[in-house]
Amino acid sequence: MYENAFNQIDQKLRADAGPSSELDYVEQTSWVLFLKYLDNLEAERADRAELEGRGYSRIVDGRYRWGAWAAPRTPLGAFDHDKALTGDDLIAFVDAELFPHLAGFRQRATGPGTIEYKIGEIFTELRSRFRSGYVLRDVLEIVDGLSFNTRKDKYELSELYEARIRKMGNAGRNGGEYYTPRPLIRAIVKVVDPKIGETVYDGACGSAGFLCEAYEYLNSRGLSTTEFQTLQRRTLYGQEKKSLAYVIGIMNMVLHGIEAPNILHANTLNERLADIGEADRHDVVLANPPFGGGERKEVQQNFDVKSRETAYLFLQHFIKKLKAGGRAGVVIKNTFLSNTDGASVALRRQLLDDCDLHTVLDCPSGTFQGAGVKTVVLFFVKGRPTREIWYYQLDPGRNLGKTNALNDDDLAEFVRLQPDGEDGPKSWTVKREDLDPETLDLSAKNPNAPEAEAARDPAEIIDAMLARDAETAAILREIRGML
Repeated sequence: MYENAFNQIDQKLRADAGPSSELDYVEQTSWVLFLKYLDNLEAERADRAELEGRGYSRIVDGRYRWGAWAAPRTPLGAFDHDKALTGDDLIAFVDAELFPHLAGFRQRATGPGTIEYKIGEIFTELRSRFRSGYVLRDVLEIVDGLSFNTRKDKYELSELYEARIRKMGNAGRNGGEYYTPRPLIRAIVKVVDPKIGETVYDGACGSAGFLCEAYEYLNSRGLSTTEFQTLQRRTLYGQEKKSLAYVIGIMNMVLHGIEAPNILHANTLNERLADIGEADRHDVVLANPPFGGGERKEVQQNFDVKSRETAYLFLQHFIKKLKAGGRAGVVIKNTFLSNTDGASVALRRQLLDDCDLHTVLDCPSGTFQGAGVKTVVLFFVKGRPTREIWYYQLDPGRNLGKTNALNDDDLAEFVRLQPDGEDGPKSWTVKREDLDPETLDLSAKNPNAPEAEAARDPAEIIDAMLARDAETAAILREIRGML
């Protein structure tokens, strides 16, 4: 049912002159889904309050309530086509009344951790791209037929929503900006092993893949009611700079079952390292920060190691945000391990001195669709220096691509071997004392890989070719003599 609904929505959006790409399709689907989810959530809260004998005041009410403008009903519960706005009237209401009203929740909310604030943030940053009120009416009716009532419903919807995020990432110039392969995230989460009572942070959360997988990992452990409330409200934290990614991240977490995601819409790199205190720190960092970038000088001034490379600034931020003894799994370009510029060397030194970089996962080309770079995952613990590093070279035995993506089985051996740091054909250990003290080159060079055959001298190659030609000519002459 859900997959068919999503396909129908895509067809409708293609018929509208406003949305023009996969990014637009996900964005526009997201705000409609969010309002439908919010209406269901409020209905559940109202029913619960009635059972407990107390009142409930709706967050979104009156003419802005889903049942008033998106899906009005007759007294018998049937869809009321006479009351339903459509065409230009629907577009005018959404653009001039609904979005401004919902955006105002940001000013009226009691704090950034409330669902009221999230509503205000979303509808401040987004705008409806629908141009046809008839297309929007069709989309509203499709979404109204979706159910968020059970865990099974939310799971199926979240799986389909993730598939749309993956398509959106593949359609963009940098797939990794929106979508980190979920098998890789799951492996990172398993290795870092967050626990109930700890806080998990992603300062570049994008579509919130790391936070959603951390939620699933923790929620699969048979939690008590108190532990579940801790997971819901005081465990997962994120920040995201870009408006579209912020909205998608919130919707993704909502579909995974998190009622009021603790994601802030903010540029993480604007925060000065010196301003981060103990109360701001977290037990676990899980992240895939954006690569490249080219940050302005005033942003670089917030960091000890100045660099235009966005990922280098994020890595410093993550180290600072960790509590003593805190654990991290961070994706970064593999060139970080070997670049000889001052910033790269200085940052490697800081990482090795301040943290125990105990594991490096070397990912193959094609892990990130559309990203065009090779990556590694750094696993480290803050508060003790690095003594030795265990490397694992991930080799799925095939070329990765859109139709042949990374899967959980590809990472199973890494997850199994990592706790003991077992060396083998794909894994090896490097001691800190064996590193070059000047460059601290951390390149992932597998000493167990078969040595490449030495390149032959060009003259030798030419001689071999001439010998083969002579042999071929002799065979042909012999055949001719037999004719």
